[in-house]
Amino acid sequence: MERRQKMQAGVIGLGAMGAGIAATLRRNGYEVHVCDVRPGVAAAFTKEGGVACATPAEVAAACPVVVSVVVNAQQTDSVLFGEGGAAAAMQPGSTFVMCSTVDPNWSVALEAKLGERGIHYIDAPISGGAAKAASGQMTVMSAAKPAAYAAAGAVLDAMAGKVYRLGDSAGAGSKVKIINQLLAGVHIAAAAEAMALGLREGVDPQALYEVITHSAGNSWMFENRMAHVLAGDYTPLSAVDIFVKDLGLVLDTARASKFPLPLASTAHQMFMQASTAGYAKEDDSAVIKIFPGITLP
Repeated sequence: MERRQKMQAGVIGLGAMGAGIAATLRRNGYEVHVCDVRPGVAAAFTKEGGVACATPAEVAAACPVVVSVVVNAQQTDSVLFGEGGAAAAMQPGSTFVMCSTVDPNWSVALEAKLGERGIHYIDAPISGGAAKAASGQMTVMSAAKPAAYAAAGAVLDAMAGKVYRLGDSAGAGSKVKIINQLLAGVHIAAAAEAMALGLREGVDPQALYEVITHSAGNSWMFENRMAHVLAGDYTPLSAVDIFVKDLGLVLDTARASKFPLPLASTAHQMFMQASTAGYAKEDDSAVIKIFPGITLP
């Protein structure tokens, strides 16, 4: 009886952000059905409660709201329309919440495609990192039709600290997210460049980090990512190739309206260089490894 009384929500993709979202929803009283392509990941989540599903379709069959937290548009498309996909199992009136960073035009098209099936859609990219996702303090940049918010707004509020409603149809959420990624990518690239110059000039890196993080030149990305460099830990929380993709989306969007983005272009080239040098799957702070003549901690 208790299980039937619980609110239900599905989470597909239990990576750095998805795992935190699922845990936050569980903590806020939802029975969370989860699915991940990696063997054993969903089962591990259910040790503290929840239901592991083998396919997105199983999640969708059980939950009126499905939150997708995968890497890109291609993976989202597979979640919905691939083998065992969620779309065929979703009932009219259910809601698909898309949390990936994608081309805004692709998100607009997906809203229309799901709408033909009677499925609500929320364009809902996220930001804040794994720690904020796990603590329920991340940010959601959303856009959706009023009916979608009515159906799934409570789930958004339960999984995030701030939910911004940026428009009454898909697209605006993804536009704001790629602008955020422009800043994030440029800040990481600039932070790496600054730390690399300090190392080249023989400045003690710990002292440099201490001074910058208490000075006007600091940024959230310098403080967060250069700590990874000082620790010599490039375990990917957000990989180099994420910014190859995201800054590529930024540039594609600007190119369509012939809008110049010189700093984003340079940062994109830096991440491309790091990727092709063999650091594609390392933490995005590994962009510092492209600088010659320095010895990293």
